[in-house]
Amino acid sequence: MASHPPSLAPGLYLVATPIGNLEDISLRALRILKEADVIACEDTRHTQKLLNHYGVLARTTSYHEHNEITKSAELVLQLEQGARIALVTDAGTPGISDPGLHLVALAIRHRIAVIPIPGPCALISALVASGLPTDSFRFSGFLPAKSSQRRRALESILESPRTQVFYETPHRLVECMQDLVEVLGPARPLVIAREVTKLHEEFLRGAAGQLLDQLKGRGDIKGEITLLIGKAEGTAAPAADRPLTIRQRVDQLIAEEQLDQKTALKKAAKERGISRSDAYREWQRDS
Repeated sequence: MASHPPSLAPGLYLVATPIGNLEDISLRALRILKEADVIACEDTRHTQKLLNHYGVLARTTSYHEHNEITKSAELVLQLEQGARIALVTDAGTPGISDPGLHLVALAIRHRIAVIPIPGPCALISALVASGLPTDSFRFSGFLPAKSSQRRRALESILESPRTQVFYETPHRLVECMQDLVEVLGPARPLVIAREVTKLHEEFLRGAAGQLLDQLKGRGDIKGEITLLIGKAEGTAAPAADRPLTIRQRVDQLIAEEQLDQKTALKKAAKERGISRSDAYREWQRDS
């Protein structure tokens, strides 16, 4: 005789949803979504497309980075009264560079059951198909948007013995790659995973310098990006061989040639073969 799954117990269910292909959802995840009293969504309009596709009629409520502190308290109150709440984000596993931490921490503090419903995760999908070592890796979310902070983050992994995984926005990718080549060296093994599980899924694999040249010739870059950096194996450029940033060169000219900042910036721009305005923008990014 076939056994039927028990009715859903009260608690907070962290439900992983597709990151692109709608077929990438488990039978268990669909059952949870159908039986939940309410589904807390990062964007209710986005999640509704998934729910409509699978005929899920459950009530939804908004839970995102701008309301998660106050909303967490409301949801925990419902959980304490025996509610069955499913938490989803726009794509992937809740809490991975997405809202969820506040609610999970508060639920645990109130001794409420927190149940993970495993499924799609962009970083894991990209990692296992990258070809880079998977025995030891570190995920660090998004790299800083500001060039000076991003370079410091990259400097911290210069001698890393493990694969490093980051998310990146498409409009910052080339700028990020320029910093990466300067800090880690053009020979550092790299994989750029774009639009994983979607129609235009793409993996670019190779040395950092080669991939940067490839990206520069492509024009606009679109889609979700996962950046995977291979571990250090003597491929990083020695500090003495890496080109100075505009700010470093300006500071050097001021110290060695006693130039004022404006003159030093003009000279640094001429050395690089770029306009003074471009040099000034790079100087500002490194501030």
